[in-house]
Formats: sequence, C-alpha cells, structure tokens
Amino acid sequence: MTWKPSVISELLHHRARGLSKGDPVALPILPSSTFLLPGDPDGSHFYGRNGNPTVESVEAEIGLLENAEAVLFPSGMAAVAAILHTQLKPGDKVLVHADGYYNVRALLEEHFVPRGVIVETCPTAEMAEADMTGCRLVMIETPSNPGLDVCDIAAVADRAKAEGALLVADNTTATPICQQPMDLGADMVLMADTKAMAGHSDVLCGHVASRDTALINQIRTYRRLGGAIVSPFDAWLLHRGLETLELRVFRANENALAVAQMLEKHPAVQSVRYPGLPRDVSHAIASHQMREYGPIVSFTLKDRKSAEMFIENNPLIVPATSFGGVHTSAECRIRWGDQVAEGFVRMACGIEPTEDLVIATEKALDTLR
Repeated sequence: MTWKPSVISELLHHRARGLSKGDPVALPILPSSTFLLPGDPDGSHFYGRNGNPTVESVEAEIGLLENAEAVLFPSGMAAVAAILHTQLKPGDKVLVHADGYYNVRALLEEHFVPRGVIVETCPTAEMAEADMTGCRLVMIETPSNPGLDVCDIAAVADRAKAEGALLVADNTTATPICQQPMDLGADMVLMADTKAMAGHSDVLCGHVASRDTALINQIRTYRRLGGAIVSPFDAWLLHRGLETLELRVFRANENALAVAQMLEKHPAVQSVRYPGLPRDVSHAIASHQMREYGPIVSFTLKDRKSAEMFIENNPLIVPATSFGGVHTSAECRIRWGDQVAEGFVRMACGIEPTEDLVIATEKALDTLR
C-alpha cells in the first residue's frame, strides 16, 4: 500500500526538500524592493511589486492547504476588493450574504453600486434557494460571521453554475483545516489570513485561491497593477503562524465545542449558535461539509448590560474584535451595527486549556444571576 503524507506534513517539509547544503532551514525574510536585472527581463525577480521570494514561499504554503494557486494580499478586504474589481463591471449583478461580514456589503454599496453594479442580498441559510437569475457573481460566507448560519456549498455551486455565475466562498471562519469550498464547487476562495491562518493577532493579510488558471491570473495581475502588495516581513509572520495552524485550530475548535455545550445548559443564556451542536439548525449541513466547526460561539444574554458584564467578568476573555488568535476574545456585535439582539455575544475561542476556559466562562455567567 502506497503511503502519502498529509497536507500538513507537506506544508511543514516542502521548503526543506528544496534546500542545498548550507541553506537556512527557516524561511528567510528578503526585504529587497529591487533585484539584479542585467539585460532584458526574463521572468526572474526584478521589482518587489511583481514578486518577492518570501511572499511566494508563503503563497506556495497556502496553495498546499487549498490545493490551488493562491495570491496574497495585505488584508482580507484587499482580497475581497481584488475579486470584485476583476469580476464586476457596470450592469453586472452580484448576490451577496446578508448576514456575513458587513464590510463586504459596505464596499459594494459604497463603490460598486454607484458604478452601475446591481447588488442583491440573501441570508446565508437561504442561499441555496436564492434567485440567481442574471448573476455574474455569488458570494457566500459559511459559517457566517457573526451568526454562524451555514449554507450547502455544493447546492449553491450547482445553482450558480446553472445561471452562469461564479461562486466565491469566504472561508475565514472555517479555514482550510475545517472546510474545502473548492472541493464542493466554489470557483474562488478568499480568506482574511489575519485571523486563524496567522493566528497571533499581529499581522494583516488575506488571500484569494482558485483552481482556475485564468481567474487567478486576473487576480495576480490586478495585484501587480493596483499595488496591493504584502511586505516580506508580514508574509513571514503569516508563514510562522501557518506552521502551527492545525494545532491551534484543533484546540480552538475543541474549546468552542466545550464552551457551547456548557452554554446550552446555563440559565443566563437565552440562545446559543454553534454548528457543532447536534441541536443547532445548521448542524446537519455543517456535519456534511465540514471536518470541524470553527472557533466561534455566538450566544444571546438578556441585554447588552449583561453581555458587557459577562465579558468584563471573564478573566480569560480579551474584549476585542476579530478572531482566530491565541487568546479568547469576545464582543457585543450590536456595536458594529450587525442585525443581532442587544445581548448578542460573539465569543472567539483561543487556545487556553479547555477546562480553564469553560470554568472561567461559566463563573462569569454565574455573576449575572
């Protein structure tokens, strides 16, 4: 029987296989903006906006995780913008999640609607039944942030293809460790690598990945011409996070499930959303297309005062936005204008010892009685 190492083993060892005697094992940071270029350009490095060896090494690592070509950007929203700018023109129609990351809709409304792009929205849970007639692009985020609704990616992909639309999946909440949207029919995947991929709350990055060479070439050309370049140092920070991605994601997911199970039983909690809970409305679809269920638990307390008190009273919570870091964080999402209840809390689990996090969370809830 032929044995093949896992993608994580490939990720950890793919650089070493190309080294010569005396080469550094750790990925070097090459901050040069210019490269030696006698004569005519020949495809080698010549200017930092066109390519950098450190950045390209990290793109190759992400490509292993995605089983696709990947292009790095200096933020998740820069990755979103690259897709929208390369794929939409005046008169095109885009269908986007109504309950996913709000800045995606804000970008469309602020910069694309005035240019004649038609924007329609649909709740994530209803996306597989949405009217996609005439759509050029369909964008999903599953599980959605912050409500954690899930859509059937394969069903949405079939509908989109039947209408001649491209399907883009924001996989930030799940990561490639938990879910592979392109295996289910998505044409492109985007991620805010700021979150779990980098994992230490110290760098902004994002990427677009696709198995369609023409699409990824458009994205790469847009980056070159638009100048949305990742610095070699930021790429190196992302590389450092990728080396522990699987370990961190598994612990954060374990924490999220344990916290969600406790929240289900606590009298101060009015409702809990976590796709890994068997009673969650998204569990059936999620269990079909996800390996694990991500680090985020969303739940609702009596009111915002209770939610803020819970966050303040939990010694293992950092009151901050974003997610995917090593520290557990939480916030009242109403403060950003999300369509949620006043007492809605998004809790992004970190990698603390599971028992510690569950006990600290339970004791903080007990103070609300």
